[in-house]
Amino acid sequence: MTSDHDPLPRRQDLPVLRRMPTRWHDNDQYGHVNNVVYYSYLDTAVNAYLIETVDADLRELSAIGVVVETGCRFLASATFPEELWVGLGVERLGGSSVTYRLAVFRGEAPEPIAVARFVHVYVDPASRRPSAVPTEIREAVAPLQLDPATTPAS
Repeated sequence: MTSDHDPLPRRQDLPVLRRMPTRWHDNDQYGHVNNVVYYSYLDTAVNAYLIETVDADLRELSAIGVVVETGCRFLASATFPEELWVGLGVERLGGSSVTYRLAVFRGEAPEPIAVARFVHVYVDPASRRPSAVPTEIREAVAPLQLDPATTPAS
């Protein structure tokens, strides 16, 4: 996860931006998007990107991605109705895992209102033992790899 001393990603730092409008039921009793909803935005952004890029049912690949770690640092509140954007890039592409760096942006703002980390480990669908990242996934995420010099240490 990122610390308070890590540089925040800006819009232009992340290769993919996905539109994520807030919904009425995203608000909590305090009048802002509840923190747990951000995890839904992150999961949706990553998996929608993969589904569209791979153009296949991810459940039918040689291995499936299970989330083993997430973390989010909240910097400002969002509410309904607002248009958010989730930016994503890849911090690390390993043999059996992909570590994503994500940020949530309000409208066209260059600075994020939240920054996050999301780790998929690929496993055999039957045994649930670690497996190689499927070729289709590797090809989809390789272009999203971020410059290590500007990415916080994991």
